[in-house]
Amino acid sequence: MEAEVMKMLAVGLTAGLGLMGPALGIGLIGFSALQGIARNPEASGPIMTNMILVTAFCEAIGIYALIIAIILAMIV
Repeated sequence: MEAEVMKMLAVGLTAGLGLMGPALGIGLIGFSALQGIARNPEASGPIMTNMILVTAFCEAIGIYALIIAIILAMIV
């Protein structure tokens, strides 16, 4: 019984902490992009392109954390 509780605690911490970083990162990426576009509207195209690219990289880290949490849930 205790092993099951510890396993679920590990899964919850992995998912919670592993997805918190990318969530904060995506928020900061959007904030910075909007500030850059507000200061220089002519550069909105390159700023949006870079924002989408970096957001995809940040989102990938969250997906990796989610996959590890699922693997932990399946073990034991």
